[in-house]
Amino acid sequence: MKREYTADQIKILQLLSKEFPSISKVGAEIVNLNAISNLPKGTEHFMSDLHGESEAFEHILNNCSGVVREKVRDIFAGSMSEQEQREFCTLIYYPAEKIEEYRLRGENTVEWYSKTLYHLVDVARSVASKYTRSKVRKALPDAYRNVVDELLHTSGEEHDKQAYYTHIISTIIEVGEANGFIEALCHLIKRMAVDCLHVVGDIYDRGPHADRIMEMLCAHHRVDVQWGNHDIVWMGAAAGSEVCIATVLNFALQYNTLAMVENAYGISLRDLIEYGQETYRGSTWFLPRNPDDAYYVKNRMDNLSRAHEAIAIIMFKLEGQLITRHPEYGMNDRMLLDKIDYENKTVRLGDAVYALNECNFPTVDPSDPYKLTEAESEIMRTLRKAFRHSVLLQKHVRFLYEHGSLYKVFNKNLLFHGCIPMKEDGSFDFVRTGTGGMLSGRGYMDYCDKMARRAFYENDADARDFMYYLWCGRQSPLFGRARMTTFERYFISDRETWREPKNPYYTMIEDYESVCRILHEFGLNESESHMINGHVPVRVGAGESPIKANGRYVLIDGGFCKAYHDTTGIAGYTLIFSSKGLRLVAHGSFEGRVAAIRENKDILATTDVVFEMMSRRMLVRDTDDGKHILERMEDLGLLLEAYRSGVIQ
Repeated sequence: MKREYTADQIKILQLLSKEFPSISKVGAEIVNLNAISNLPKGTEHFMSDLHGESEAFEHILNNCSGVVREKVRDIFAGSMSEQEQREFCTLIYYPAEKIEEYRLRGENTVEWYSKTLYHLVDVARSVASKYTRSKVRKALPDAYRNVVDELLHTSGEEHDKQAYYTHIISTIIEVGEANGFIEALCHLIKRMAVDCLHVVGDIYDRGPHADRIMEMLCAHHRVDVQWGNHDIVWMGAAAGSEVCIATVLNFALQYNTLAMVENAYGISLRDLIEYGQETYRGSTWFLPRNPDDAYYVKNRMDNLSRAHEAIAIIMFKLEGQLITRHPEYGMNDRMLLDKIDYENKTVRLGDAVYALNECNFPTVDPSDPYKLTEAESEIMRTLRKAFRHSVLLQKHVRFLYEHGSLYKVFNKNLLFHGCIPMKEDGSFDFVRTGTGGMLSGRGYMDYCDKMARRAFYENDADARDFMYYLWCGRQSPLFGRARMTTFERYFISDRETWREPKNPYYTMIEDYESVCRILHEFGLNESESHMINGHVPVRVGAGESPIKANGRYVLIDGGFCKAYHDTTGIAGYTLIFSSKGLRLVAHGSFEGRVAAIRENKDILATTDVVFEMMSRRMLVRDTDDGKHILERMEDLGLLLEAYRSGVIQ
């Protein structure tokens, strides 16, 4: 029976025929796609809460969360000593630096080059085995593509090709191209070991170089980001929100990451520092947490303390203005400048009154406490212009928008940074939006994502304000707490006032039924899906487990940032999802890039937990990419029929 085609199908098939203009080309592509769909799925890595720790992040990208070390051990266990394996792994991680080290030691002999190239080809062949030849070729630099392709697909053990294989290696060395080939092979190994990287939020703040992490992500072959609260406030700052700008600078002064702000992003803080010197007397409560002598020599610690206090007061004023503009945020309890008794040096929080550890507010007018002074307004105008015109910051934030989202459903897993607002009974909490509507669950998450994009792309004032709400609002899916107690931590000694009660979500994730309810909300089946979160560090040292709800929930914030190492007892997690199953790797501490190169120091796994094995190896056809391939094959099958029946010429 002759197939009937709709007008839309004919139109689609005509477009497809331009790409595949003959029966033979259609048939060849169907064969190619079918072969790809039956390969093992690529390995996915999940990380979160990187918080500016660029050196540790670079090293984990290089060692592929320990996967490279495992491959080397598996291949060379009987032929390399432990020390030789470590040295060889470091070469793969940092090829240019390690080659130079061998040169300086006079060890870059023809024999060393020959042996190294043979070994690298063995590792590259192993990690590339689950990919098509075409995909492997595309991962190689043009200059070395054909020769490396030959090396990978010609075994030196085949008698007929042994001389050919050996001749390729020797010629590479003779013509002086060995260094380039080594670097190309090392890049290929790392590229093939991890097919896709998911960063589940919080690239920015605390650590010194979020900018360098962003550059690495921009250069990555395949990455997506689920925004964290520390990312969203930088995105708001780049969009021009003054309260977000004051917030990120307050954090930068608190953790002493000003070098990134000034040197990487080109945002001058001179006016703010000078204003702080002139206006404030300095306080130990505003000293940076991360001493950096080089920066202090330039700016002096007391000057940074004064600048910190200056931007904090500006931030509290701008917060008050925003909360007044948006009563629907329900954040009136965060307006505290008007609750201060300046004469008695106390502040009222709810029904209680607390003594202030200091009461130096020279720029606050008690009759109009949230009004900026003329000098403060001018500082913010200058800073807003600098954030809006920082080329590198705008590039990085644009990348976060283009490769990021509030949440992601991928390969049957649900990824988001913080939480979904819930009630004590486990139901989704309804949140009033700026348009007056009430949203919950996935609908509310979609609304938050849309507002974040409007702030940057449409220059919408209400959306810019909402970026601040996403940073610290009590029903923000990125914050997940009742309040942010920044004021209390600066000015009140009573630590009970510092408490930030968590959303009921963080209790519900212990419960299997509650996690299943969330998965269903996003169209997922609990028998094969998982929720993957960051945001709240796992206190491993206290016996807390990152795997909850019968394995359906995984919390991967293991304290990547140095500031959390004592709290968590580890230095971060990587969740690895391969074709065989899921495992969670806990990282040890990193001694720095120099130690890694010179002493072959690696980030070693403190624990490696396999918590779910597949009943059969997962293939590309079982993934989201595979669905697109199968749909493409179906369309090509229709085109093949249309060619044979004469419907399409």
